[in-house]
Amino acid sequence: MINRKKTMAMLLTAVMLGSAMTATAMAEANTDTSQTEFKILGGMSALSKGYEDNTVLNDMQEKAGIKINWETMSDSLNEQVNIRIAGNELPDAFMGVGFSNYNLTTYGEDGTFIDLTPYLTEEYMPNLAKILEEHPEIRSAITMDDGCIYGLPAGEQMGTAGIGAEEDYSIFSIPQFSMINKAWLDDLGLEVPTTLDELHDALVAIKENDMSAKYYGNPAGSTLPMSTGFDQWCWGQNIFYAGFGFTNWPNDVINDLVLTADGTVDFVCDNDEYRAALTYFHDWYAEGLMDVEMFSQSDTQLISKCSQGYVGVSTWWYIEELMGEYASDYVFLPVLDGPDGTHNVTLRTGGATNSGQLSITSECESPANLLKFFDQWYDPEIVMQLQYGPIGVYFTEQDEDGVWLSITEDEAKEKFGKGAGELKGENEVAGPKLILSDYYMTTFKMEDRAIERLTDLYEFWMPYVSDTSVYPIDCVFTAEELDTIDFYKTDFENTVSENEGLWIKNGGPSDDEWAEYKDSLIYGCGLEELLQVYQDAYDRYVEAE
Repeated sequence: MINRKKTMAMLLTAVMLGSAMTATAMAEANTDTSQTEFKILGGMSALSKGYEDNTVLNDMQEKAGIKINWETMSDSLNEQVNIRIAGNELPDAFMGVGFSNYNLTTYGEDGTFIDLTPYLTEEYMPNLAKILEEHPEIRSAITMDDGCIYGLPAGEQMGTAGIGAEEDYSIFSIPQFSMINKAWLDDLGLEVPTTLDELHDALVAIKENDMSAKYYGNPAGSTLPMSTGFDQWCWGQNIFYAGFGFTNWPNDVINDLVLTADGTVDFVCDNDEYRAALTYFHDWYAEGLMDVEMFSQSDTQLISKCSQGYVGVSTWWYIEELMGEYASDYVFLPVLDGPDGTHNVTLRTGGATNSGQLSITSECESPANLLKFFDQWYDPEIVMQLQYGPIGVYFTEQDEDGVWLSITEDEAKEKFGKGAGELKGENEVAGPKLILSDYYMTTFKMEDRAIERLTDLYEFWMPYVSDTSVYPIDCVFTAEELDTIDFYKTDFENTVSENEGLWIKNGGPSDDEWAEYKDSLIYGCGLEELLQVYQDAYDRYVEAE
């Protein structure tokens, strides 16, 4: 069978390369190899211990003949990146930042980021060059509208097809799994809630009985019935909106955008169901059932609260990572029915190829030397270790086919005193990790937790989803469309988020406030212009399939 999308991607690549001849024909690789010490600014997970003593990274540096001085952080990353770029205090590269295509194009055109196209060859990056030759759709996805490539490809092709399911849903489709302290419920004589109203009553009981103090002996008044982040990826409150027919996950396209079954794009943030949800949860907040720090706390702070036994209900990918030694007392909540019996989850965009995880700046004198280091990231066994942890730590043995097997939960606790998830979090490196679907069959077995999560996703969570449409992250936007997105996106998202938080905290919106808010989205924040851009890009995407 002909792969129409791959064939079209090859044609698009040829067209893009041809139309960008004037932009790239003159581009040549910098042959300077004098620089061997580099500065990299980037992100890391909240559990990471930093990259200086990471054995995998250090071995790669030694092999490439370079030294990297790392400046990494889990908090305030975007703020620091903006400060450095605005002040022209550039490192040699940014890693694990997650630049948008607009950022890449803007910083590429103004000379902040260099065009990597001349280096994506057998001479400079043989591992990556081979992948791009075999997967032209990846090259197409990372090539900007001007024909240049300002970031190395990243992506993880992990979905339910990897566990034998007929339909392939990305592991990112539903990022938040909600959980509750069942030991507290048992002590209170309560069942696990199945509706939002039942959860409300359970939270009231947890608060009134000060269960953190009563059950774990924590200080009096320390109980937090519910604590999450606010509009955060895997640790936000958004899963509870499912009871009103939607979930407005933060995503990689634009927040609050959904794709309906008929191929029409829409924003949930101006719908009546959205208004009803905020009005409903304000009552919870006013009753002291939701953590007052939910709007400002970091994931590190949430983990600290949960792991000390203060929190009754929260959200995260895995119970063990969040609840620590109290994990056995918690169970996942189902998707909860709303006041009118509604329960639906909107699928989240994610999982496609992107190029915002590694960009080299104009400060770098010898890009070729630095790219020797990053070409190693495109070796399957290396990216395996960057994603999970070193051989001998996370990967303990190989099966009869030479496929690496990860450490079990019990082994991790016995050997390292922590679960496999926490072990992964400590060793994981943020950056241009490209994990192709066949790696799970040829190089390393999908981790047990991922198999478990995908099984839960497919068998438990997906039945709550009535519409499996999802806006594709790898839609290609024209330069004019990127300008429109850049002009409106920040104000649009900030306006929605600020009002969402305001109404949860203070109540509302009244009829007048709601009308004024909707007008501000249309006339001040470009709601209709943004819808048109995303609709047009999606329509072109469908035509190319």
